[in-house]
Amino acid sequence: MSGALYLIPVALGNLPWPDFLPQATRDVACRLSHFVVENAKTARAELKRLGHPIPLREIAVEQLPEQLTQTEIDRLLAPLQDGHDLGLMSEAGCPGVADPGALLVRRAHELGISVRPLVGPSSLLLALMASGLDGQRFAFHGYLPAREPERGKKIGELEKDSRRLQQTQIFIETPYRNAALFHALLGACQTGTRLCVATDLTLPGQFIATHTVAIWKKKPPPVLERRPTVFLLFSAD
Repeated sequence: MSGALYLIPVALGNLPWPDFLPQATRDVACRLSHFVVENAKTARAELKRLGHPIPLREIAVEQLPEQLTQTEIDRLLAPLQDGHDLGLMSEAGCPGVADPGALLVRRAHELGISVRPLVGPSSLLLALMASGLDGQRFAFHGYLPAREPERGKKIGELEKDSRRLQQTQIFIETPYRNAALFHALLGACQTGTRLCVATDLTLPGQFIATHTVAIWKKKPPPVLERRPTVFLLFSAD
């Protein structure tokens, strides 16, 4: 019989595991000896944080390659075919969401392998929950263009889509470009559009605020540099 593919959420920052994971999720992670991960170094640090009983050097940790071919996918899933359970870990948050791990999950379904998602933190859902914006209709767009005028054009498109579909638009940025994106949003969006900034979620320095663009322009800008941040906008009729 094949093993099961477990989707293991990872801390959004440096926290003791009881602060972000239920006991059941931690227990599953600590009984696995085979993992496929987005980043091997951070995954080993996470397993150490969880108090994994097996010495780290004896745990099979395979890092996802940048170019994930069908051959590589099947190789990474091979322990499942040999009867081992396998854990999939993102660098932070939930695997399979905004990372290449989704391709492994898709292949597992094709092979008839049991896929078992575990409970843990997702920065996207936490930000949406806390934003006060529409949680019934929303879309995640990953990263926006890094340069102008492409970035401003994309923001304008998202704002129009939000207004037309009555849909919350969610996106992220590389932490060192957060401030630039924030100011681009204030420059490109209409004054009545609501913008939520959710920073350092679950961490002691967590900051979450939702205001119209007009109000944001009157406030000192939030400190966002080098802090993981989720941006959400909603434009009403």
